[in-house]
Amino acid sequence: MSEIEIGRGKRGRRAYSFDDIAIVPSRRTRDPEDVSTGWQIDAYHFDLPVLSAPMDSVVSPATAIALGRLGGLGVLDLEGLWTRYDDPEPLLAEIAALPAEGATARMQQIYAAPIRPELVKARLGQVREAGVTVAGALSPQRTQEFWKVVVDAGVDLFVIRGTTVSAEHVSGNAEPLNLKRFIYELDVPVVVGGAATYTAALHLMRTGAAGVLVGFGGGAAHTTRKTLGIHAPMASAVADVAAARRDYMDESGGRYVHVIADGGMGTSGDIVKAVACGSDAVMLGAALARATEAPGRGWHWGPEAHHAVLPRGERVRVGTVASLAEILNGPGRSADGTTNLIGALRRSMATTGYSDLKEFQRVEVVVSPYQPTA
Repeated sequence: MSEIEIGRGKRGRRAYSFDDIAIVPSRRTRDPEDVSTGWQIDAYHFDLPVLSAPMDSVVSPATAIALGRLGGLGVLDLEGLWTRYDDPEPLLAEIAALPAEGATARMQQIYAAPIRPELVKARLGQVREAGVTVAGALSPQRTQEFWKVVVDAGVDLFVIRGTTVSAEHVSGNAEPLNLKRFIYELDVPVVVGGAATYTAALHLMRTGAAGVLVGFGGGAAHTTRKTLGIHAPMASAVADVAAARRDYMDESGGRYVHVIADGGMGTSGDIVKAVACGSDAVMLGAALARATEAPGRGWHWGPEAHHAVLPRGERVRVGTVASLAEILNGPGRSADGTTNLIGALRRSMATTGYSDLKEFQRVEVVVSPYQPTA
């Protein structure tokens, strides 16, 4: 791949965001009703290729259940307010009402409360009792401490999610999480990330992960690019990780690892492009935080926003546009790509002639030399 000379002593590879690319029609079209958006990871089948980002502004036990009943997968943040407080609703209301200048400091205080194992068990149990697939997320730093509580609670899918996750974390202070050993000894499929490069993703796939989350600092509530100077444009990141999946299939004798785009997908068009670049499913934060049922009450934030030492996220206003069902399946109430996300994906697949998600990953993609207004 060609590199660009940044200066005499530095070269860099050109990378593309979803805004930089577009998909193009093929010789065939289909009826949207004939298109399937279903996918399966391990033994679990979903009608919609949508996972919720494990963020307090997006997911409560109730919204995880609602998303599951709609055909997606709700992923609970097991380090959030629901596992720190018996009743987090007053605190969620307080966070939504905080003035901008004091929001970060107050959120740091609120999230300083300890995680309570009995609440981890209770929240996951609530989702399990509803009869939908149960998924919970921990950061790599907390996985060693709480993984047994999570597994004993009956989780179906275990998510290890951080700003970036590597298979070769080096620490001089503590023994790092051995992902390969951990996944091998676990009885449930593990989804791990974020990763943003071919090499990092390939190493994560070799640990035995069932899925890899793709993204780094690109979400609506992240300021990672400003604070750490690190960012991975999502179109290139997803395509790179999809290439790692292809090569790992050859290396492993046919083992398929699912690629899940995570971050930078605020509209239906972004979701379409994520699948076109090779993603099997998408993990949505801001797009679902706009639901009337979302715990954030029109605000959105992630764990980076209240990091005790180096906050690299913020609470952002995303507004409320429709119910969760309308955001996912319509009918759309606006033409800005924030509602009927799956309807838009289905129509794009039909317009370009593809019948399922894996086929659609082969659609032709072009680099757009301009920023169209529609």
